[in-house]
Amino acid sequence: MADTAFQKQYRQEFIAGFEQTQSLVRDTVTTEATIKGNEAVFLVADSGNAEASTRGVNGLIPARADNLNQYTATLNEWHDLVRKTKYNIFASQGDGRRIMQQTTMGVVNRKVDQEIITELNTGTVDTGSAATGSLSLAMKALTILGNNEVPYDGNIFALVTPAFLGYLQQVKEFNSADYVTDRKLDGSSARQMMQGYYDWNGVKWIVHPRLPGAGTNAEKCFMYHKTAIGHAADVEGMGNAVGYDDEQDYSYARCSMYMGSKLLQNSGVVVINHDGSAFAAS
Repeated sequence: MADTAFQKQYRQEFIAGFEQTQSLVRDTVTTEATIKGNEAVFLVADSGNAEASTRGVNGLIPARADNLNQYTATLNEWHDLVRKTKYNIFASQGDGRRIMQQTTMGVVNRKVDQEIITELNTGTVDTGSAATGSLSLAMKALTILGNNEVPYDGNIFALVTPAFLGYLQQVKEFNSADYVTDRKLDGSSARQMMQGYYDWNGVKWIVHPRLPGAGTNAEKCFMYHKTAIGHAADVEGMGNAVGYDDEQDYSYARCSMYMGSKLLQNSGVVVINHDGSAFAAS
């Protein structure tokens, strides 16, 4: 006769679900910490493509004004609040308080990236109709930036989808020791997906799972210079509050941030229209 009164063992250490919990984009743009107020103004200054001139017939050097443009990022408040009764924490599996703290920070970190990606997507310079990832498509985006006089100074980033990376990893110039010393497929020294970036051809390639149209034939990837986008946030950055309410007997975790983003230089952003449908789940 088989026994039926079996005991179940519940693992107390919880396993984090699959979702983006860190900001992958904030360090790739120009940031400003605001002390007070709901607006941050970024100044973009250049010569306006002025050309050098010779002295005039009157013996004077012609004078000109600099081209100064101000762009305003409006800060809004964003919050995520999790609440659980003491009984639910007591009766549930896992560390309920720690789960609340981790998930609420993840929600706000995703909002940081969403704000910046939304501004990147307002760029009007693109690579044309959607195509699958290739060396040619990557170099087209980089060439467009070069033609727009964007400096090739180590501050160019590319936000790409997992599908774009899938194509890129099949390019010999990306992986082969004949072209690069840092072979991306062996993973020995390349920073890996979702943990940083791939540094290749002077561009830092970041794989992001939440780009517009991800997994479709109309993915939006972006190549841009750090000074093309501004991001402003409260000087104290992300605020985390964890507490307990005696009267109502519940615990809570709240994460808050005041922030705003703004496209500063349209010519410094290239929208890469990508067809990633071949690598989507069937």
